[in-house]
Amino acid sequence: MVNATTVRELPLNGRSWTDLATLQPGVDAIHTQPDFAAGTDRGNRGFGQQLTISGARPQQNNYRLDGVSLNDYANGAPGSVLGGNLGVDAIQEFSVLTSNYSAEYGKTSGGVVNAITRSGTNQLHGSVYEFLRNSKLDAKNYFDDRTLPIPPFKRNQFGAAIGGPIVRDHTFFFADYEGIRQSKGISTLAFVPSQNARSGLMCSNPVGADPSNPCATTQITVDPSAAEYLTFYHLPNGPILGNGDTGEFTFVGQQIVNENFLTARVDHKVSNNDSLFGTYMFDKTPYASPDGLNNVEFTTLTSRQFAALEETHIFSPGFANSIRIGGNHEAVNNNESLKAINPDAARIDLGVGGAAFAGRKAAQVLVGGLSDFTGGVGGSPTYFYHWNSIQLYDDAFFTKGTHSIRFGVAVERMLLNVLADTDPNGIWNFDSVQGFLTNNPTKFQGGIANTLSPRNLRQTLFGAYVQDDWRARPNLTLNLGLRYEMSTVVAETHGKLANLRKITDATAHLGNPFFSNPTLKDFEPRVGFAWDPLRNGKTAVRGGIGMFDVQPLPYQFPLLVTQAIPFFSYTVVKNPAGACSPPLNPCPSPFFNFGGQNISFPANRLRTTYDQPTPKRNYVMQWNLNVQQQLAPSLAAMLAYVGSRGVHQPFRVDDANLVIPTKTSLGYVWPFDSSGNPLDPINPNFGSIRGMFYQGHSQYDALEAQLAKRMSHGFQVQGVFTWSKSIDTSSASVAGDTFGNSISSLHWFDMRLSRGLSDFNVGRTLVVNGTWEVPTPKSLAAPAQWALGGWELGLIFTASDGVPFTATWGTGSDPANTNSGDDWAFPNRLSGPGCKTLTNPGNPTNYIKTQCFAIPTAPDVAFWNQSCNPTPPSVGGPVAFPLCFNLRGNAGRNILIGPGVTSLDFSLFKNNYIKRISERFNVQFRAEIFNILNHVNFAPPTTPTNTDIFDGAGNLNPVAGALTTTTTTAREIQFAVKVMF
Repeated sequence: MVNATTVRELPLNGRSWTDLATLQPGVDAIHTQPDFAAGTDRGNRGFGQQLTISGARPQQNNYRLDGVSLNDYANGAPGSVLGGNLGVDAIQEFSVLTSNYSAEYGKTSGGVVNAITRSGTNQLHGSVYEFLRNSKLDAKNYFDDRTLPIPPFKRNQFGAAIGGPIVRDHTFFFADYEGIRQSKGISTLAFVPSQNARSGLMCSNPVGADPSNPCATTQITVDPSAAEYLTFYHLPNGPILGNGDTGEFTFVGQQIVNENFLTARVDHKVSNNDSLFGTYMFDKTPYASPDGLNNVEFTTLTSRQFAALEETHIFSPGFANSIRIGGNHEAVNNNESLKAINPDAARIDLGVGGAAFAGRKAAQVLVGGLSDFTGGVGGSPTYFYHWNSIQLYDDAFFTKGTHSIRFGVAVERMLLNVLADTDPNGIWNFDSVQGFLTNNPTKFQGGIANTLSPRNLRQTLFGAYVQDDWRARPNLTLNLGLRYEMSTVVAETHGKLANLRKITDATAHLGNPFFSNPTLKDFEPRVGFAWDPLRNGKTAVRGGIGMFDVQPLPYQFPLLVTQAIPFFSYTVVKNPAGACSPPLNPCPSPFFNFGGQNISFPANRLRTTYDQPTPKRNYVMQWNLNVQQQLAPSLAAMLAYVGSRGVHQPFRVDDANLVIPTKTSLGYVWPFDSSGNPLDPINPNFGSIRGMFYQGHSQYDALEAQLAKRMSHGFQVQGVFTWSKSIDTSSASVAGDTFGNSISSLHWFDMRLSRGLSDFNVGRTLVVNGTWEVPTPKSLAAPAQWALGGWELGLIFTASDGVPFTATWGTGSDPANTNSGDDWAFPNRLSGPGCKTLTNPGNPTNYIKTQCFAIPTAPDVAFWNQSCNPTPPSVGGPVAFPLCFNLRGNAGRNILIGPGVTSLDFSLFKNNYIKRISERFNVQFRAEIFNILNHVNFAPPTTPTNTDIFDGAGNLNPVAGALTTTTTTAREIQFAVKVMF
């Protein structure tokens, strides 16, 4: 439980009340969420700061405001496009339930984050405030150009809160407005072709050669179409990397954000036995930012509204009932690219052309070793979400003797409308810089815009519970609960659903139902106890075990149902040269612009969906045991073990349509034909298959410790430590790459291959927070007392391990011959000297020890002759023994650990009470310093740009292991004035 004073006085960067959850043991912020840069990845997974609570996926938590679920359309943490939740001054009470909570809480198998809004009183009270930041007060980010001034940054966060009586003793109000006006320069590091590469002077490093030796140079002819697209890659203004084909380009892009937030609450006392309250919240945030290469400006808009109304009636001293209705609305325009920064981004003649892509601008270009070009104007995916949740709760409270009983029901109607304009300009994939410059694509894909139509998803969730907290003995209380919770199968209002009943089916099942309902028997028993063994009220032993169902809610399906033929045509052409119909087959060059050629996209190049039609019940078992000991009147310690096991968890892959490999003594080997080309995928009737399997498993074990001193003598402090391990076979619910360190299409045919640390696993976390009202000397004269009195200090210190990530190779060029539209290959891990650990901490240029990885190899000539591909298409020629490109390497999922996080946020307040106005009138001056130690907290390498150890031809990737972003800001200083009355 966090009280209102702590909520308002701790140094919170962004003043978001949901950030307080990380002060509790077992709660970690996920620092590998996709960032807010241009692109749909963050928006499609939710903008709020996601949390993992007791090892649960962030989509398995429930956020409640005044008893009503506030989860967003992605079923994650609520938040504006900035990721936070304003209104700190309107929060009265905040709490986090991390494990084995009572049966009254549903729609969750993770944690419950509760907040209660402030009420008015008979006395008028409130505050007016402004918080100011600008670049003159801040330190440079690690990636800022040291030769240039710090990027411009200006932020004003201002607002006012007021509460008081409407009708004295009966009706009260409280209202809070908060606004943000922000313009922030963001240094972006990109990898671009070098001047030599642009001129066709390339490094030729034979497969298997020593990467430390100088490579021979080769002159190539740069294709005219590729030369046109070089306009989107600036010349390097930083170091030339690796073999000289690529270099660093850094620029400062300006992010513009204006946020307006309002919340209001009215409480009314009808009688001594009857009361009600109503809450309303509104938040609107437009956002603009350039893409990662500074070619196009992207805009995103989040608009949120929330309302709750509750009536409580006391029928007798032992019986009361509360009925509550609520609504949660969110509208998101995610990633619209309407304005060209580079004029060439608006050119139609650079588009793919043809009837399917007529009038579109430049396509996206993904090149191994280069930063992604996300397309010209209108080229990046754009998603429009309209989310409505209508909720009804009825809770009864009955006390008789030693029994305290609660029972009730909950109904939630969910409406999610989605319009997904996916890759409307198309995407070209190239395996290497040379492949790009010679216009030799490995894949083309894109959504045909004239087939676009919305999906209107509908679902109802129903829950009922009974909870008995029985005081069996004076020193023993048993917590006995049972919850029943079921949901209807997600339906589309016009039947625009397509789903393969078997992954090998030639045609999809159309319309509702999307799958059979696995939730009809979801009874959830929960048992706990609280025991005072010494009978002195100073020692408590608590424990419990319970079942928590994971409901298949609408958030899981937008990226599945919006891209399936026949309701939307998305093509995946794995051999672009064969995309044209006779007599233009193969297509004449250039591939970059098909122009008026007769392009054909038959069914076997289009995308569909496979959502396991008969899913099993998805649930999580949680258990915990903790001991709490009061050490002093205001000091207590806690030690706990917390565990959980998840069964039949969602296992999401972006493309399940691949060749099923052969299992050998050395692992899985992908077959090939006589020319070395891949065989047909498991379902040759489609180009790609978005897949959802309910076969994942998870486990979590944690040791938690807490030492807390409650407020006394003006001082409070709390320290929490969590040492945990979260293991699963997949962490994906929304998309295959739910997090920035995720692999978007894990190999689903054998889930044991992907068992490893969860994408959000954080091994050890220490968080300390505290506030201190510095005592005022009493013996000094009034001026000295004023100068030395009223000071207050606050801090939040966080230190945690990094999250895991996976070593890959050749992404996009399919060196293993999987024939997947979303191919992934894994290298071999070596065990030579220095390879016990796989990373170089403190080395942002070469964070991965690339010398500890190799292309998979055969153990002997016999195996190589029988199983290995002598002419991998990604090489364009023969390879020699022992190289075995089509062998799945032994480097497993998430075996590398990214950099940790260390941050100290500090605040200094000066309270100035002006008693001539009133006893409570206070002009408070605040200085808050975030990351006061200016510690650089790097994000893990970007997947796959910097996790690919080799390109598809087997050459060392020059940017392998490079760290390009940070998870926290450099030191920022914020000044504020707050007037409280």
